[in-house]
Amino acid sequence: MIRTLACIFVALVSARASAADVSPNGFLVRTELTIAAPASKVYDALTRQVGAWWNPQHTYSGDSANLSIDLRPGGCFCEKLANGGVEHLRVIQLRQNQLLRMSGGLGPLQASGVAGSMTWLLSPADNATRVELTYSVGGFIAGGFETIAPAVGRVLTEQAMRLQRFVETGSPGEAK
Repeated sequence: MIRTLACIFVALVSARASAADVSPNGFLVRTELTIAAPASKVYDALTRQVGAWWNPQHTYSGDSANLSIDLRPGGCFCEKLANGGVEHLRVIQLRQNQLLRMSGGLGPLQASGVAGSMTWLLSPADNATRVELTYSVGGFIAGGFETIAPAVGRVLTEQAMRLQRFVETGSPGEAK
């Protein structure tokens, strides 16, 4: 029990999530963390192994193995469904081992009049990789952005931490 609490504390401290910057027209969430691995390993996991670390609770199918990213401008961060599929985001810029930028509305944002830009920026940091994840969303959402922005921030921070655990340990789950 103490080991579990210690691991959770270390994980929370290593990921720095800022409060959502919310306005009447949109929001920006940001998460920063350092992963103890070279950028090439982090980028490979981020882009080619998304189904291994993304939380299945934040998919439509309930199975992260159905996720993939087509690594080219215009490529799809998509999810296969038994009766169709979902485009979560569209790749708009990529630089191997440095940057992945995608546009679109994640999850419940898809049903609203919004545009979003998600950026994963990787940079070297003393035998590790600094990861900065930002998601900027603007437009219209019924009820305003004040409620959904913090929830989106929490979900994205969780995803970044799962990526970190996957790269560092081979498993995205919480430490036991």
